[in-house]
Amino acid sequence: MLDHTLKSDVTVLRLEVIAETGRRRWFSKYDKARIVDETLVPGAVVSEIARRHGLTPQRVFTWRRQARRLPTPMADDPPFVPAVVDAMAPVAVAGHELKTARRKAKPGVGGIETEAEGGRRVNS
Repeated sequence: MLDHTLKSDVTVLRLEVIAETGRRRWFSKYDKARIVDETLVPGAVVSEIARRHGLTPQRVFTWRRQARRLPTPMADDPPFVPAVVDAMAPVAVAGHELKTARRKAKPGVGGIETEAEGGRRVNS
């Protein structure tokens, strides 16, 4: 028969048993990005940042690895294409009037006209 008694000269006054850790914590993409950004500062210590947010360093390193795998925009790509709101006005190209759109828009409903290089236009 096994003896399961603790033989020590240390007296235990209180013993706490945690049976359940509770719900799993959930972090939004914004929170993850903010925590990962903190670790990218020169001189930052990941384990200290993780401890401050109540996380394990392994979790933060996983988020960093996932962030490195995200597609990044090219440096010369514009972050957006500016939209210009213009009143419906006839446009002249090289002395010729452009024809109006074949499909008439309903009154009070806007439309989108996309102009590409070379003067090509797409109305929607």
